[in-house]
Amino acid sequence: MFTAFLYRLRAEGVPVGTSEWLALLRGLAEGLATDLDGLYRLGRALLCRTEADYDAFDIAFADTFRGAALDPAVREKLESWLADAVERSSDELVDPAFSDAQLWEELLKRLAEQTERHDGGNHWVGTGGTSPFGHSGRAARGIRIGGPGGNRGAVQVADERQWASYRTDTTLETRDLTVALKALRKLQREGDWALDLPETIDRTCQNAGDIDLAFARERTNQVRLVLFMDAGGSMAPHAERVEQLFTAADEVGAFASFEAYFFHNCPYSWLWTDFEAGERRPTAEVLAELGPRHRLLFVGDASMAPYELFTTTGWGSEADRATGIEWLRRFRRRCPASAWLNPDPRRWWDHPTVSAVGQIFPMHELSVDGLKDAVAALRKPV
Repeated sequence: MFTAFLYRLRAEGVPVGTSEWLALLRGLAEGLATDLDGLYRLGRALLCRTEADYDAFDIAFADTFRGAALDPAVREKLESWLADAVERSSDELVDPAFSDAQLWEELLKRLAEQTERHDGGNHWVGTGGTSPFGHSGRAARGIRIGGPGGNRGAVQVADERQWASYRTDTTLETRDLTVALKALRKLQREGDWALDLPETIDRTCQNAGDIDLAFARERTNQVRLVLFMDAGGSMAPHAERVEQLFTAADEVGAFASFEAYFFHNCPYSWLWTDFEAGERRPTAEVLAELGPRHRLLFVGDASMAPYELFTTTGWGSEADRATGIEWLRRFRRRCPASAWLNPDPRRWWDHPTVSAVGQIFPMHELSVDGLKDAVAALRKPV
């Protein structure tokens, strides 16, 4: 059962390493957790590195141990049986006849058959005897039941998923996007002149109290964000999430400039500012306006028919008649500080066009963690 718990935790994304897992097993061997409630508290303390892991831990815990949780009626009956413990007949410990892995299985079997309180015995759930189930007994190993505890079972607590909003691998909410995008700001003293209060205080102190005013330019954000969004086709299921990203970027209001363009599958000769109204600009014109302070953020699944990425399209000059992948290379050469957000799960990225685009731009998932990684890539000096 505990091995299944480990695999379930890892499947949910809880980064449980060997050292953490061995620490949990040592804690169990030393009696730090003798029931499900104790296992829940000990496991979460040892196996979760941040509160962002709590929700995934709760899911894994509930799924693994739901079958081992006691029915409330059975729990109430047990508590009445175990309310008062009899004294031990001796201090000699007795080792149960089965392994630790069989404890829960044996407990559930006996609970299904037991009908009354037992004290001083060696088989049923009780007190003061050598049975491995109950409390105040002489079993060397077992599952402690009874004594102080909470009013709700650990599985019930885990099922409530009180920590779901702390996850960082979930789909983005507008507020999450806004907070992450604000990290792109690069403040420089290029604004209007204003009183520099900390410097004024420092100079005045050094000047024996005579006021010495200091002025400096206000800090302004010089980053220019350009958002390119794939629209239509396979992106239709992701429209709401992309719209949230667009809304957040537009509402941050902290960039020197913000522009947004739409394309379908891949940028070609034209980029749209409004698909429905048919408003568009030549891609070459947009490309020519980009400079070292621009940060490019592409959003799309990058999944298309190979010919849409590798076949020459467009009309007009030789520069306009280029493959989709060549247009992407031009953007990356013009603005090395660029990144790509993919709304599809990473397990779907094993696709020819997705792999090709991923070789040009750093590609990240459209999640809280993914956006943070993309912003970190955009902040790197170029």
